[in-house]
Amino acid sequence: MVLYFKVNNRLWGHIGFRYLLQEGIPLSAQLPLAHAAPATRARTRVPLNTLAIPLGLAGLAQVWTVAASALGLPFELGQAFWLIAAIAWIWTLAVHVHRGTRTDHSLSHQLTHFAQGPLAAVLPIAAMLLGGGLHRTFPLAGTVLTLISIAAAAAFAAWILSFWMRGEMPLESVHGGYFLPISAAGLVGALTAAETGLDWLAVGSFAVGIFFWLVISVFFFLRLALRPTLPAPLVPTLAIMIAPPAVASAAWLTISGGRPDHLFEGLTAMTAFMVLIQVMLLPRYRTLPFSLGFWSFTFPVASVAALAITWLHLLQPFAWQAITIGVLAAVTILVVLIAAKSILLHIATTRAERRQRSDTPHQSV
Repeated sequence: MVLYFKVNNRLWGHIGFRYLLQEGIPLSAQLPLAHAAPATRARTRVPLNTLAIPLGLAGLAQVWTVAASALGLPFELGQAFWLIAAIAWIWTLAVHVHRGTRTDHSLSHQLTHFAQGPLAAVLPIAAMLLGGGLHRTFPLAGTVLTLISIAAAAAFAAWILSFWMRGEMPLESVHGGYFLPISAAGLVGALTAAETGLDWLAVGSFAVGIFFWLVISVFFFLRLALRPTLPAPLVPTLAIMIAPPAVASAAWLTISGGRPDHLFEGLTAMTAFMVLIQVMLLPRYRTLPFSLGFWSFTFPVASVAALAITWLHLLQPFAWQAITIGVLAAVTILVVLIAAKSILLHIATTRAERRQRSDTPHQSV
């Protein structure tokens, strides 16, 4: 697992996110620069989209926890996935901190970049989920981690919203990641606060998350309809649109004590419609070259899978246990495939770099 976290400058350039660090150049003009100036790559920070790796693993752990509860599987099975997600979160944070001490780019440069900045919210969001998972084994530690994570997410959301309100944000910069800082953070905070027994905080987080889900959706769909198509590295962020209603459904069901009501049903219907949109986008997704940006698919898909398993457990239709196992297997295979492709991408990029280094002396002669 460590391999696909290893920092490699050419890997970041290869996956197409180098253009996000080009300052003062329109987004539509930055992509051709992704493969330019190899000598400068050693001084760039790790792209913030890599934070989607621990978030995706936390989403997978959530699915396994829901499935284990529904199917009566051992409790330790779900906790094992939470341990993997926690290791990934710590490792990814360490990689970012280590690279940050060896670069000329400041962290504020990333956070104030209109394309990259919103992705930083993934760090506290994943920590919230880890807090909920930790609460099942160590209640006090899980509650503390959840509170700290929600506080950090709230502070970042307030800061980035005030930054956007300066009036300098071009509509072209909006992508699916803009749901993360306020909407997704609020709804995940509601879910984990409810799981840890903080009902007052869960209701407040839910209200914030729902309100800004609606607000950001307006800008998001206006951008998609009225501005040029998203650059290929940002296309996977379109999948994030299914996460807010799916997480909101799970959060509200937890807040209401596990009793499904009309609001839960309505949020589930919204999730189903968003999934239908994703089905229509599948031909577009199939044309994309693989990159670490594909980790953007993992948490939204996991959120929908967890909701589907919840409904199967509530309704218990014919063969619901077999269907649940199928859903669980499908989302697990998806995450494993993306992890495996990430490792292969790293190996291929490392080999290409070694070949280029070996060819350089001959060219100079």
